[in-house]
Amino acid sequence: MNIHRLPSALLTLCAGLLLLCNAHAKKAQAAKVTPDIANEHYGPHALNVLDLWKARSDKPTPLVVQIHGGGFHGGSKNTADPAMVAALTAKGISVMAISYRLSPEVTYPVHHMDCARAIQYARLRAREWNIDPARIGATGNSAGAGMILWLGFHDDLADPANADPVLRESSRLRGMAVFNAQTSYDPFVIKGWIGEATSKHPLFEMFYGLKPEQYDTPAARAQFAQASAVTHLTKDDPPVYAIYKEPRDPVPADAKPGAGIHHPNFGLRLKEQMDRTGIECTLRHVDEGADFIQEMTAFFVRHLLEGK
Repeated sequence: MNIHRLPSALLTLCAGLLLLCNAHAKKAQAAKVTPDIANEHYGPHALNVLDLWKARSDKPTPLVVQIHGGGFHGGSKNTADPAMVAALTAKGISVMAISYRLSPEVTYPVHHMDCARAIQYARLRAREWNIDPARIGATGNSAGAGMILWLGFHDDLADPANADPVLRESSRLRGMAVFNAQTSYDPFVIKGWIGEATSKHPLFEMFYGLKPEQYDTPAARAQFAQASAVTHLTKDDPPVYAIYKEPRDPVPADAKPGAGIHHPNFGLRLKEQMDRTGIECTLRHVDEGADFIQEMTAFFVRHLLEGK
């Protein structure tokens, strides 16, 4: 086809579309800026690696740690959303994305301890990275979100007498923005909150290294409670912004095992407990038209930059 024979109006339209496509391509490319630090090891395992995007600032910046999902057996730091990175760094907040050890190689609490170590490592390197160690938050999806809540509500894991200088640092967070978070990993609690199908999700066997017939024992019950974020919630814990995308409808009794693992009831039960404790918990659903990145960025600006 000879483009020069096209009507002028069509040529103008084509040129406009080309400019628009180029603009979107440039925007996407800008959002995928190479990390300032890539594949740095925060621990001895091959998966104990991080990427860091530094916000440009003469003063130490807050930091948001991104912890990926994947059912504790998949995913990596490479799934960090470029738009999220761009939004936070534009506001003066640095971003660190991490990988961690996965099941079935490891079981609870190793995944959590890796994530805690990454936060502690960031504090150890805070001066070098121009990070304010008092202003660290975290964000993540699904399994990553569940671990973030666990870390945010858990007592500080710092061990001042440890021979490893990383483990002497604090693991505490100042704010958490989570997507599709499981607020409990107790199959018995989940059955009551959401339904039997959800309580039979196959991730639990891999996560705990247990068979279903071993669940109803005192040792397993204690482990389920310890692995659940809501168990550790106290009045001195940080605020939460949580958003869910699954329908609010009840999970059918005949649903396949695991259905509902991102159900909004996880967030409803969390908000009920946080409201009673007097801690800010913003609960949103994608049906409400929420722009997760915009709202999450505003949340971190308030709690990490403005200190509210």
